[in-house]
Amino acid sequence: MATLVLEKKPKYERIINILAIVIPIAVAALLGIRQKVELGAWTKVLPHVIGVINTLTAVFLIAGFYFVKNNNISAHRKAMTGAFLLGAVFLVCYILYHISNKSTPFGGEGFVRPVYYFLLISHITLSIVVVWFVLRAVYFGYTNQIMEHRKAVKWALPIWLYVSISGVVVYLMISPYYV
Repeated sequence: MATLVLEKKPKYERIINILAIVIPIAVAALLGIRQKVELGAWTKVLPHVIGVINTLTAVFLIAGFYFVKNNNISAHRKAMTGAFLLGAVFLVCYILYHISNKSTPFGGEGFVRPVYYFLLISHITLSIVVVWFVLRAVYFGYTNQIMEHRKAVKWALPIWLYVSISGVVVYLMISPYYV
């Protein structure tokens, strides 16, 4: 796999910092729009697609960890690039679904209700936090700044893996209530 050549300049780190702020704000702004956009019935399948994307992302993350631990850097890079690209597709699907469909209320009762909301809130909060770490990890990895890459990954991997897995669990918990 060809290596993407990026310069090692502070301007890229500034861009990462800006993106890590702008992306969550833009998503929140889009989701805050009360008037839904009619995109068609096909958007009803997006939660299921998102569940698959989160599952595949977790698989890619675990595979990437396995590959790097076994010193297979080429496979590691491919797995992590796949996870990153899935993250981009997830974001597009998530926005398309939420700008075109009303939120689905969780219908669970009893003990499962606070569990669901704990997972949902921690998932959303950490999905915002992880953007900065992931962008840094990808940038440092592709510019071969291995020490900086490792520092970013120390936080990015566990948070991103939690976000991916909790996203699947939240999806499975709410999926019976989709109309």
